[in-house]
Amino acid sequence: MIFRQLFDRDSCTYTYLLADEATKEAVLIDPVRELVDRDMQVLDQLGLKLVYTLETHVHADHVTASGTLRQKVGSKSVLSHHAGADCADITVGSGDALRVGDVHIEVRETPGHTNTCVSYYVPEEGVIFTGDTLMIRGCGRTDFQQGSSENLYASVHEQIFTLPETTRIYPGHDYKGRTMSTVAEEKAHNPRLGGGNTVAQFVEIMANLKLSLPKKLSVAVPANQNCGLPPKGKVSGWAPIIRNTDGVPEVSVSWVAANLSEGFKVLDVREPHEWTGELGHIATAHLAPLSTIADAVAGWDPSEAVVTVCKSGGRSGSAAQALEALGFMRVASMAGGMTSWNDSSLPIATEVKQAAPAADLTPAECSG
Repeated sequence: MIFRQLFDRDSCTYTYLLADEATKEAVLIDPVRELVDRDMQVLDQLGLKLVYTLETHVHADHVTASGTLRQKVGSKSVLSHHAGADCADITVGSGDALRVGDVHIEVRETPGHTNTCVSYYVPEEGVIFTGDTLMIRGCGRTDFQQGSSENLYASVHEQIFTLPETTRIYPGHDYKGRTMSTVAEEKAHNPRLGGGNTVAQFVEIMANLKLSLPKKLSVAVPANQNCGLPPKGKVSGWAPIIRNTDGVPEVSVSWVAANLSEGFKVLDVREPHEWTGELGHIATAHLAPLSTIADAVAGWDPSEAVVTVCKSGGRSGSAAQALEALGFMRVASMAGGMTSWNDSSLPIATEVKQAAPAADLTPAECSG
């Protein structure tokens, strides 16, 4: 098997190239959009034909190159069947397998970091590509995208730690310059999941991490649900949503005004002084400044419809994409914000309402 480990310095992401020596058929695992030219150069120099791009999950820290590569070389995009990505050519789950020449790749569902996580195991080579499920002396976070510490613990112990101890582990990221590990090493030395830690101990460890959100979260998740290509056009469903060129799902002021009685929540992400200021607010809205949004919606049902609002549409667009990244399935930003609402002479309220508690949403480098 031809094998290459490639690295993206910006997001600390590893991309893996696997290929069959005889047929020259190849796959790329977790390709990064900004590094398409590098990856295509490697393929060309090795005389390889890219057949599949494999995603270990819907990423929040970088945008995949799978859609771009499909356009350029005709490769097929492969994602978990839980991803909700209509762009995928192939959706996979446990028990599925892919083959390029004599390279046999088994799919193992390993949810926990997100509900879309899968690991790719090549038994003949004794290697597994674990994405963010299991990293070298660590693991992915579990606090958004339907993450679950209990599920992650089960995934690692049932799907990875049960493999032969010599199995080489290639993770989705590393932030300290390490390139690979083994099942034996992680069982013995992983401070979160190894060393005999119980699920209760692991849950406590993860609950106390207090991580800031990935810097590309609001852009990466919706883009990756469209194979790295900007979502465009009208989206059918609960509202007449149009995705703008930045991938933000938007609805018009007139639609919001005409449908306020339809049961969706209105989330105003401005500051308290704006809430009671000249532009006022929509009477049924909830106030949660953008910096507090994660805490504000912590107890909300992600299947509920939410319209985000700000002064002119910028902050509410970021809020809508952040909610999508947090697992909300029916979200839209009100285009034009309260400025357009007032321009349309629609009713406003100005009473004081308690704001949601603050949360630290400061982006962090390489915080996958």
